[in-house]
Amino acid sequence: MSGKRVLSGIQPSGKLHIGNLVGALQNWVKLQDEYECYYFIADWHALTSQYADTSQLKEYVKDVLINCLAAGLDPEKATIFAQSRVIEHAELHVLLSMITPLSWLERVPTYKEKQTEVKDIDLHTYGFLGYPLLQSADILIYRANYVPVGVDQMPHLEITREIARRFNNFYGEVFPEPEGLLTQFPKVAGTDGRKMSKTYDNCIFLSDTPKEAEQKIRTMMTDPARIKRTDKGDPELSPVFQLHKIFSTKEEQDEVAEGCRTAGIGCLDCKKILIKNIFAVLEPIWERRDHFLNKPDTLEDILASGSKKAGAVAIDTMVQVRKAIRLNSLK
Repeated sequence: MSGKRVLSGIQPSGKLHIGNLVGALQNWVKLQDEYECYYFIADWHALTSQYADTSQLKEYVKDVLINCLAAGLDPEKATIFAQSRVIEHAELHVLLSMITPLSWLERVPTYKEKQTEVKDIDLHTYGFLGYPLLQSADILIYRANYVPVGVDQMPHLEITREIARRFNNFYGEVFPEPEGLLTQFPKVAGTDGRKMSKTYDNCIFLSDTPKEAEQKIRTMMTDPARIKRTDKGDPELSPVFQLHKIFSTKEEQDEVAEGCRTAGIGCLDCKKILIKNIFAVLEPIWERRDHFLNKPDTLEDILASGSKKAGAVAIDTMVQVRKAIRLNSLK
């Protein structure tokens, strides 16, 4: 262990997919052997967009936890907990809101982007505007040194660094400025070519059956120019090839790329290779998922124990925060 602390979270706003796996979970598994890791299920964050219907929230939290464990997270190595079970997140969020300029929140790129992209949910709420601040509280409450992020998430981390700096300037040094640990595959192509996202309904879910996963890959769009088997194409225009870059060997990538350009390989043959390689990753995860699906008491024990451990760190941080702000007793 390096002695440094890592913090990251994932929203239970739907079922997890292979984009979450390669963009976050696989990296988390690696980091748990190198750092003191705190990984949380961000159920409060899920309410920023799913506030009107919480009927599936409990199942989504369970699904996230099962997938974290199935991907290889070890509760003996990493602290796995639920955001809402550590109420100090909310207290720090309130205190940070007192010093955070409104313009800082309004300039976060995803604030206007999501309001434009998401048409069926009213995102003109304080919760949505303030979610980067809650995210900052999530990080700072554990005085994390590092946060694993994709390139598109760096603005969120930068606002956390600015808030930590502003707090320390006002009240004295309490928070370290967290640094980003860039993930290797920050973006994963969905079945329609856009970024894999539950919003776009283009996901291969970790909870899909083998039959469901295979069918989704078989029907994925490829280069639009390849209408017939004899048509030549450009592999870079194919979402299937983007997944090959993640799941297939360099030799296989070269083979399917050359076959696409020369029409030497059909799209279905290309997809069969991808199916084989994705299944090699998913099959052990499916096996471990089945194991944990039948152990609800074990799941609750893991979440309760992790939340208790995380809570102890958060309480200690808030003692320092209250002292710095002079919110102590009058004695």
